[in-house]
Amino acid sequence: MKKLLLILFCLSLLIVTTNAQKFITKTGHIKFYSDSPLEKIEAHNRQVNAALDGATGDFAFKVLVRSFEFEKALMQEHFNENYIESDKFPTATFLGKVINIKEVNVVKDGSYQAMVEGKLTIHGVTQNVKEKGTFDVKGGKITGKAKFNIVLADYNIKIPGAVANNISKTVEITVDLVLEKLN
Repeated sequence: MKKLLLILFCLSLLIVTTNAQKFITKTGHIKFYSDSPLEKIEAHNRQVNAALDGATGDFAFKVLVRSFEFEKALMQEHFNENYIESDKFPTATFLGKVINIKEVNVVKDGSYQAMVEGKLTIHGVTQNVKEKGTFDVKGGKITGKAKFNIVLADYNIKIPGAVANNISKTVEITVDLVLEKLN
């Protein structure tokens, strides 16, 4: 609970400060994909809250885990109850920084490579991450995209032996956010 309050506090700092270079979204998209010899698993969440401070590079997002939607209802049920335990761990969060923010001009249309690093928390486990992505600036909006892999064991997500061949030990995460200027 203390971690959640800290993250909410940090998000509010990003949003409340009065700088014209603050960008937010409540409708970001995160997809995860698992490919194993027996089964492909894909889920989408289009209720991602995110904030970016274009001046400092501070960047955060929060995902309500139960909002991931699967093709099959049984997969969604197993995901929430058996693997991610969403009643116990209701959110996934990232709190970090675009470390090369000086190379990203958030007010000039263009495509910019970004390096993001920070703390990713999934299933109650926090890991340091550093990933590449892109920011496409157009018409005052920033589209942020990244694709990376996580190892389930790194986040204490256990796969029962009975379905171990059905689920990959590594999951591909795709982040797609359209951030709008905070007025």
